Amino acid sequence: MSPSPETMPQGPEEPAATEPAAGSFSLKQLADIARSLGLRAGVGRLIYPLRRRYYEARFRPGEAAPRSLAGAARTLLYSPDEPDDRPLGRLLDHHLDGHRLDLVCENGAVRLEFLAAGIARLRLVGPGDHAPPFSYALDPDARPEPPPVELAESAAGLEVRTALLTCRVARDPCRTSFYDAEGNPLAEAAEGLGFRGQGAYYSHRLREAEALYGLGEKAFGLNLRGLRLEMWNCDPESYAPGQDPLYASIPMLVALRDGRACGLFFDNPGAARLDLGRARADTLRYEADTGELCAYVMAGPGIADVLERYTALTGRMPLPPRWLLGYHQSRWSYYPEDRVRELAAELRERRIPCDAIHLDIHYMDGYRVFTWDPERFPNPAALLADLRRQGLRTVCIVDPGVKVDPGYAVHDEGLARDAFCRLPDGSLFQGPVWPGLCYFPDFTAASVRRWWGELYRPLLEAGVSGFWNDMNEPAIFGGGMPGVVQHSYEGRGASHGEVHNVYGLQMARASAEGLRRLASNERIPLISRSGYAGLQRHAMIWTGDNHSTWAHLRLGVSMCLNLGLSGLALCGPDVGGFAGDCGGELLARWTQVGALTPFFRNHAALGTTPQEIWRFGEPYESICRRWIELRYRLLPYIYTAAWQAARSGLPMMRPLALAFPGDLRTYSLDDQFLLGDSLLAAPVMRPGRRGRRVYLPGGPWYDFWTGRLLGGEVEADAPLESMPLYVRAGTVLPMGPVMQHTGEWPPETLGLHVYPGDGESWLYDDDGHSTDYRAGHFQVTRFACARLPGGGLALRRETEGPFDPGYRRFELTFHGLEASPGRVLLDGEPVEAAFDAGSSTATLTVDAGTWSTVEIR
Repeated sequence: MSPSPETMPQGPEEPAATEPAAGSFSLKQLADIARSLGLRAGVGRLIYPLRRRYYEARFRPGEAAPRSLAGAARTLLYSPDEPDDRPLGRLLDHHLDGHRLDLVCENGAVRLEFLAAGIARLRLVGPGDHAPPFSYALDPDARPEPPPVELAESAAGLEVRTALLTCRVARDPCRTSFYDAEGNPLAEAAEGLGFRGQGAYYSHRLREAEALYGLGEKAFGLNLRGLRLEMWNCDPESYAPGQDPLYASIPMLVALRDGRACGLFFDNPGAARLDLGRARADTLRYEADTGELCAYVMAGPGIADVLERYTALTGRMPLPPRWLLGYHQSRWSYYPEDRVRELAAELRERRIPCDAIHLDIHYMDGYRVFTWDPERFPNPAALLADLRRQGLRTVCIVDPGVKVDPGYAVHDEGLARDAFCRLPDGSLFQGPVWPGLCYFPDFTAASVRRWWGELYRPLLEAGVSGFWNDMNEPAIFGGGMPGVVQHSYEGRGASHGEVHNVYGLQMARASAEGLRRLASNERIPLISRSGYAGLQRHAMIWTGDNHSTWAHLRLGVSMCLNLGLSGLALCGPDVGGFAGDCGGELLARWTQVGALTPFFRNHAALGTTPQEIWRFGEPYESICRRWIELRYRLLPYIYTAAWQAARSGLPMMRPLALAFPGDLRTYSLDDQFLLGDSLLAAPVMRPGRRGRRVYLPGGPWYDFWTGRLLGGEVEADAPLESMPLYVRAGTVLPMGPVMQHTGEWPPETLGLHVYPGDGESWLYDDDGHSTDYRAGHFQVTRFACARLPGGGLALRRETEGPFDPGYRRFELTFHGLEASPGRVLLDGEPVEAAFDAGSSTATLTVDAGTWSTVEIR
């Protein structure tokens, strides 16, 4: 079902046609970008499409090579024939060996393995080809425990089952279908599976009202049902709603029907596509152009269960440093040094909380990676040290392209180490990017990854706190890397076309592994634009070059929700929009959303109107400041949500369908979202609106601003300075004071806001920056809230772990009280609480100590 529309406009609604065309830059922006690019790189951009086509045609098997670029131009019209399907045919034989079932068919073989009770791997291979699968997506530290498996045979086929999954195999033709422990269909075969050209295909039936989520970075609404989507990472150079593909393809699909979820992960790093009911409304079809079919089926019953199984396979994100969850200020680009110092001074003088300033490509010397421009940044270590004293960290961008420039150390070292990608004839591949012609490291070679990781040392020693891998699809001006480029692929050998989607993943891996070696006891965060399944082990992601439009404000919510359902719990859009010019109202509404997304960064493109929050005057500066302050007050809650993601793969930012799978109305609801377990946000994402309709499922909920108890469908006021925000009944919401940066943590007094009802809440604490938590240096607090028979409320607290978070007191605020409490008991002893009739709250302050129970009667 579709989400409820927003209502109650109290200002002129801007017609859609007045928004700039998303996916394009203004003439002024294009001129600024062209000046930044330079003549030589600009010419390279124009010529490269012909060069790329020349390479593809020259090295295409069975084709006569063009003799020149003009000959290559004539091949632009070349279009390969659509390959035919080759189904498996009849089942001829089978063999069960422990948790593995091998099926021999007329036209191929299938290996079905139960890696765990709720995870099955389905591989389609040629006859006799049963080599173990190689995958960059899988966590090398994962140790799944194969379950007991039972096999039953009949004339119609085979049935193999674990405690959580059943696979039924039809004999003629051979097809596989999966069911849960109760026999409910999860993936019932349609055309089944088979070979297709140099690749493979798979299909199963879709049920009525079945919703489909995930697939990484997709510029659509939350529910992807009815779409046909490509799995091919690319740089669209800004994008429009509905444009596909984008920067990160994660072939992980979550299906939800009748309250039951399952997952499908297609592990193939080459070009592929998924038809989610577009060609045929009742059929899902996956096609890979190269490589094998390797699909994982994951049981639920809930979405959280599916994601726990998926991230058990592909890994979970490391716990980020606390400062990464603060507010970040960025622009393409802040330079020279004086401009950065002015920015820092403005942030502090205007009392705008902020933890990080990002430096885009103009900090480099001629865009050469791992360098500083000596004129713009003559003493980077001194600058970064001064920023740190103001509580501001620095994040620097790093691209993969290495300028072809003899005498440049990274270039010379890379050549000496044979670190760069080559064409089939052994020549080095070159492509134009910001520095001009560049070589590209082959991150599929372990030696190259280790070399690349070591290159971060000087930047770390200068004081850089985090890094931002950009252009790593890899982006090349005028087109992508040719599919004929060769990769080591850990000594196995592969063409770029076969493994394209893991290039960004492997760059992130090289960077993250290097940073862990160089700063083994610190959490150095890494942001990546591109990626594949498993990226969460190494880096977080943002949604790329969005636009300063209301459409992109709305799109950012659904994109982050689907990224979270693809295993990437730590993500966020560029607040205010990257391309185009933002305005005050749009920035205010976007900052409200950004304050409740996992990653909170204001970022804008070269040539755009500056969009730091003071640029539009009042009331916008004060509104944005208020929401940034709320972000910092909520940091203990947000940090706890990050801990949950690191522990179990649960997204920080969640669709309502995850928490309320039995409510069909939530299945496509993407103009509301949950942050963590208990906060429900209902953003205002259309111009001029001063109110909206909100759906509160599974209530009751408390209005965060008024404390009113609500449920179902409500009409919410939303003046420009406010956004509807709700807290689930039974929640203990930890909140700190307003601070200017996370270096001011911890406070002496931590607020605990108690919303009466039945429920449990969590609070996670550690030092916020080191890896000591891996050795057990943390504290986890569980709060259980329960209504008492005959009225009243009991709050129970349990703690685990040796870490002292540093709080000296807790200020407990009980919301939604109709009258002053008759008695308040702390561990059975009466204490005084201050009642405020205006806010319907009672407040008491207690020592942090070892108290375990508070009762209100």
